[in-house]
Amino acid sequence: MSTHAPYAPQSRSARTVTLPATLDEAVAALAAVPAAVPVAGGTDLMASINAGQLRPAALVSLSRISEIRGWRYQDGMALLGSGLTLARMGRPDFAALIPALASAARAAGPPQIRNVGTLGGNIITAAHTGDTLPVLAALEATLVVVGPGGARRDVPVSHLFAGMEMLRPSELVSHVRVPFLHAPQAYLRATGRTGPARATASVAVVLDPAHRGVRCAVGAVAPMPLRPLEAERWVASLIDWSRVSEPGAQALAPEALQAFGDYVAMACIPDPPATEGGEPAALPPAAVHLRRTVAALARRGLGRALT
Repeated sequence: MSTHAPYAPQSRSARTVTLPATLDEAVAALAAVPAAVPVAGGTDLMASINAGQLRPAALVSLSRISEIRGWRYQDGMALLGSGLTLARMGRPDFAALIPALASAARAAGPPQIRNVGTLGGNIITAAHTGDTLPVLAALEATLVVVGPGGARRDVPVSHLFAGMEMLRPSELVSHVRVPFLHAPQAYLRATGRTGPARATASVAVVLDPAHRGVRCAVGAVAPMPLRPLEAERWVASLIDWSRVSEPGAQALAPEALQAFGDYVAMACIPDPPATEGGEPAALPPAAVHLRRTVAALARRGLGRALT
């Protein structure tokens, strides 16, 4: 049964926190107070509240809902609870099944953030620097969304990122469905300084040997993860799939690997439009540096996945 507690973040008027024990109770609490906001780990939300940037009428805490705090197998896929913490995702048993997502979770800030930050929070906040987002895009994950009256629907994660499908009033993301590819994966990121910091660029590369495909997603350089689809198809056609993951084998020529990095970077950070006189415009120095960073990450990510 859900409970309530007073809540007053830097405000003279008292607000409430609802503590539901089930997803249905959480949805009902959101429906009862349309201006209420759900909160899981709160690493981003509470920072906004404490800074005075957000003043919700009420909070619905998801911390007591046990059904969203773990993960399980379902029909050849992993069904990940939206309340799964980043710290839990970084552990070896999880990494053995979805290594790129585990790498992204381990990169998502210091331990105090990973211990409370959740997968669902990373998705809903949708910060362009979110570490799990490019991995979920490359994995082509699907969100399981619950709503009033026991309603359930599936939303491709890319649709949410692109704004093609948004959460409706009183809806919550309960789980994330990720296919088990049993294939090499890699996640790499670059930051502006040493130590824990937000990514300035990140790249997820996922191989799909069964379909002889390459999936690549670039994060932090745009409001949403970018998929360079033409680069994916081009490099997939050059890979010797019979030699992928074969110790000491070379499944892709070095020059093709180099070109793939450049292809991805050009697709994600294109040249600016030509001037009115038809002269090619130059990229700003910061964009040139970012393009080189993305190229290096994509090249290393694919190289790591192939070895």
